[in-house]
Amino acid sequence: MDKLYLEATYQTPEITLDSNSNTFKIEGHSLPEDVVEFYTPILNWLDQYIQNPLANTEFTFKLSYYNSASSKILLDIVNKLNAIHKAGQKVKILWHYAEDDEDMQQAGEELEEWVDVPFEYISF
Repeated sequence: MDKLYLEATYQTPEITLDSNSNTFKIEGHSLPEDVVEFYTPILNWLDQYIQNPLANTEFTFKLSYYNSASSKILLDIVNKLNAIHKAGQKVKILWHYAEDDEDMQQAGEELEEWVDVPFEYISF
C-alpha cells in the first residue's frame, strides 16, 4: 500500500500513514478551511488499509488544537480503527497531549468512550 504523507501547515496537521514502516500519525493543528476536502484522502487511505491491516496497528495523535469540524473527522478515524480492532487485529491509539492541556487530554478520553480500542495517554 502506498504511503500517504501531508506536510503540516499552520491550519493542517502533518499526516503520515505508512503501513510499510508501521507509522500512523496525525500531528499539529487541525483547523482546515474545508475539513472534508482535507481529510477525504486520509479516510480513503484508511478504508483501503482496513481491507488488509497489519497484525498490530499503533496510531498516534499528537494534536495541539483541533476545531469542532475536525472533531467529527477524528471520530470517523477512530471508528475505522475500531473496525480493525473488532475484526481481531491489535490496535492501540497513542494520544499525546501537553502536560498542562487538560482539554486535549479530555478530548482523547471522550473519543475513547465511543470505541473499544485501548488508548494510551502520553503527556509531554
